[in-house]
Amino acid sequence: MSAAPEPTRLDVLADRLAAVRRRLAAACQLAGRAPSELTLIAVSKTWPAADIALLVQLGVRDFGENRDQEAAAKAAELAALDLTWHFVGRLQSNKCRSVASYAKVVHSLDRPKLVSALSTGAQAAGRNLDVLIQVSLDDDPGRGGAAAESVPALGDVIATAPGLRLRGVMAVAPLGVESAAAFDRLAAVASRLRATHQQAGWISAGMTGDLEPAVAAGATHVRIGTALFGGRTPLDRSLDR
Repeated sequence: MSAAPEPTRLDVLADRLAAVRRRLAAACQLAGRAPSELTLIAVSKTWPAADIALLVQLGVRDFGENRDQEAAAKAAELAALDLTWHFVGRLQSNKCRSVASYAKVVHSLDRPKLVSALSTGAQAAGRNLDVLIQVSLDDDPGRGGAAAESVPALGDVIATAPGLRLRGVMAVAPLGVESAAAFDRLAAVASRLRATHQQAGWISAGMTGDLEPAVAAGATHVRIGTALFGGRTPLDRSLDR
């Protein structure tokens, strides 16, 4: 008997996508939520544009990148496709103009200086960007994110910035902290922000290893990389945090 053919990359991605969707559906069932409440963002950093094109064939339209140079190149290569690009990495003021030219959603705005730079970039590109405030859940400024107590004031600044639409909050569960507790804290921050900005209902939380507690805490957007694309080198995996 001849050996079974090796699965194609499309086959592999289809199986992984189905597995992620099953996890999301199960998490939603436990949380009493509908899967339609969630947006799955395929975090394609370090993976080729060819993989993104294959996932598009499987119905994925939202993709996340954390490096401007890589993201800009992929967005240009795949410009003919109807994609929503999410910038999920550490945002720098000197990259805001570039990010504003292709990203529809920016998840990592965490200080007033970036509001001005991103607003300028959005206006120059003639675009309106959906913006999330990255929240620090361990109060470590070295890892990025606004302190929880500063989120309402930062939200006020974003809400009045031309070209920007305040949509909610984003966070990464800190290392060494139980994800459920971290995401519950994020949900509380999100609730306070919505008290003054009703349109800011998005919560971007949960990755491959902790999507279930994120869904339980009310996440509306989950950022999945490894479970879809596969494992990375140790160097690449360090970029997840």
